[in-house]
Amino acid sequence: MSAIESVMQENRLFPPSAETVARATISGVEAYQALCAEAERDYEGFWARLAREHVLWSKPFTKVLSDDNPPFYRWFEDGELNVSYNCLERNLQNGNADKVAIIFEADDGKVTRVTYRELYHKVCKLANGIRSLGYKKGELAIIYMPMSVEAVVAMHACARLGVIHSVVFGGFSAKSIHERIIDAGATLVIAADEQCRGGKNITLKPAVDEAFAMGGCEAVRKVIVYQRTGGKVAWHPERDVWMHELCADQADVCEAVPVGAEHPLFILYTSGSTGKPKGVQHSSGGYLLWANLTMKWTFDIKPDDVFWCTADVGWVTGHSYVAYGPLVAGATQIIFEGVPVYPDAGRFWRMIQDHRCTIFYTAPTAIRSLIKAGGDLPNNYDLSSLRLLGSVGEPINPEAWMWYYNTVGKARCPIVDTWWQTETGGHMLTPLPGVTVLKPGSCTTALPGIMAAIVDETGQDVENGKGGILVIKKPWPSMIRTIWGDPERFKKSYYPDDFQGKYYLAGDGANRDQDGYFWIMGRIDDVLNVSGHRLGTMEIESALVSNPLVAEAAVVGRPDDLTGEAVCAFVVLKQTCPTGERAHEIARELRDWVAREIGPIAKPKEIRFGENLPKTRSGKIMRRLLRSLAKGEEITQDVSTLENPAILDQLKQAS
Repeated sequence: MSAIESVMQENRLFPPSAETVARATISGVEAYQALCAEAERDYEGFWARLAREHVLWSKPFTKVLSDDNPPFYRWFEDGELNVSYNCLERNLQNGNADKVAIIFEADDGKVTRVTYRELYHKVCKLANGIRSLGYKKGELAIIYMPMSVEAVVAMHACARLGVIHSVVFGGFSAKSIHERIIDAGATLVIAADEQCRGGKNITLKPAVDEAFAMGGCEAVRKVIVYQRTGGKVAWHPERDVWMHELCADQADVCEAVPVGAEHPLFILYTSGSTGKPKGVQHSSGGYLLWANLTMKWTFDIKPDDVFWCTADVGWVTGHSYVAYGPLVAGATQIIFEGVPVYPDAGRFWRMIQDHRCTIFYTAPTAIRSLIKAGGDLPNNYDLSSLRLLGSVGEPINPEAWMWYYNTVGKARCPIVDTWWQTETGGHMLTPLPGVTVLKPGSCTTALPGIMAAIVDETGQDVENGKGGILVIKKPWPSMIRTIWGDPERFKKSYYPDDFQGKYYLAGDGANRDQDGYFWIMGRIDDVLNVSGHRLGTMEIESALVSNPLVAEAAVVGRPDDLTGEAVCAFVVLKQTCPTGERAHEIARELRDWVAREIGPIAKPKEIRFGENLPKTRSGKIMRRLLRSLAKGEEITQDVSTLENPAILDQLKQAS
């Protein structure tokens, strides 16, 4: 196959201000290049130095990288530590004990502030409670909770004891919980009665009970239930225990259990191309190191910052940049229970104003939704506290980037457009605020120590300006260790024979421009082959969204007798969803627009309009469902995780 073609042209440049460069942890291009050169010169020495400087070890490591059984790499394997100790005791010892660790804003607007000392005692009480139930290092807990201080406490209580955790997003169904309990071999479940979102109470515990009713969960001895709302739930006294009752008489000090650096901290399930969840297993030592470093490098975290990552703890972003990264870095962070448009579309901006947020990290999906909900709304709030903006989860199209930069950041806040994955543990490609000249839509360059490249299907590097397959050429400390219980699937998925098992296959197509900047062009399985041209879906989506009528777009391919594959676009307009002749007119206008922006080859053969796109409650677009709709297939997949299942019927009609 030919290389993936890049058709996007973006020439706007935004250099960092002198003030940003001066205060940055990595200050200036020379400092960045020096770190990269250190990694090139002595790869193991580079990581060893950082691990000794940024992680507290109960037993120092002597081995850095063990690569005798690739791709099952091991980092710092003879060292011992405890992740929760690194996040909590560290801050009791360095003067942060009375610093606010978490500003929690509930769905109804009630605000709770928790200091590092208070957080430490909460974690210790729950850890002692879990230990009193007979749990010990190496067992596995499923956590199914709303965004809350208690969710973070539950994750740390497990980490404190060496109990591996697997967080299940609170929007997932009983079937999803059941699959994960069985696949993980869980012996403990930590859940909540209900969660609060958008002014509604949504049940959680009934889904856990339903999962048990499906059978096969007999290994689970206890279900600890956090009482969030007091809503009525079924109770099984032989199995269920209230979290507040369990913690009531426990000591508020609990010694952290040392674990080996390679001890699994957590498993996080992510969907594979087949839809069968796969348990991504992360280590303790290497993962924590990278969470800490990326907080300091990418977010340039400072003692007076108020950091807000809007991700749910059910996703990897909520692990690395809510539960662990901010705490190990000693930051004050905001945790939010609700949704961005309740009670109105100004909720995010009001919270930034009220809490004097300095670093705001959210997803392009949320950004585009907020543009649609009120593109001028940020101007009604005092956002002057902001100094850094971030983007995560998917490539951000240039026009949304420009709105974020100008309207939210007032053209003075750098945007760190981060590319990474559940499997990478933390940021891999990202601008650095004190280093990088920004280009809207580009995740720019690799972090020091990350050996990223773009190759063709034989594993050969492609020249700048040509598209190809994104790979990481060397192992790194926070990388996925295996797929839980399925090492063969791990090798096949990430270290395929196509590249002799040498390179980590990210699964994304990418282009590198003449300045060496990376542009993510979409998943390899989202690359369209139209009349022999391989086009990245993200570029067509960006072209559509740059039209002033369009709020959001998702592009998929469907088989076509003439061109091999046809471009099918699902579009959300900034106006009411059109019907009839008006829909045909706008569809024609958008096709012509794409032809002008990219070229006739990229014109969508089919455009479908909807009030929204099918998304999970975390805001992730369910592209597999869109592919099925485009092909005219019946939807047979589980749609219980969708925020808006009714939208599927609306999107069946083409214009």
